[in-house]
Amino acid sequence: MTAPVKCRLRPANALDAGRTGWILHRFALDTPWMPVLYSEAETISFCGVMIDRGWVTVAEQEGRVVGFLARDGAEICSLYLAPGSCGQGIGKALLRQAKAAQPELWLNVFEANTSARRFYQREGFQQGARGTGQDNEEGLPDIRLDWVDDTKQETEE
Repeated sequence: MTAPVKCRLRPANALDAGRTGWILHRFALDTPWMPVLYSEAETISFCGVMIDRGWVTVAEQEGRVVGFLARDGAEICSLYLAPGSCGQGIGKALLRQAKAAQPELWLNVFEANTSARRFYQREGFQQGARGTGQDNEEGLPDIRLDWVDDTKQETEE
């Protein structure tokens, strides 16, 4: 892992839909096991909906969006980084902010996404139920991951 690069986190705005949509679509195009279900325009529109709902935080470097996290309450719906942005601490910074806002988090990760699974495991997420792919539109086996802030639980007891 390279040395962490500074990034600025901020709530996404409507103008970020294009860049976040491109990042998400690029992941599907660049990942051999991931089916490409939507066009780039449809993916941008989807990101626009998440932004309109207030779910999205973006990470910027030098004024350019390089990653984003979408969270609906305790559910992390998306955490994606632009190509070339992995291993710089950007995903960790986005996740740290989500952890600070919520005492418990959960998400579903595709079984085939071994790098994401390792990342979340390093960040304290525990494996929960496994799915066969029947419950996601990609049709891929997935795993639920859960995180609980143990420090907050200890202080409440």
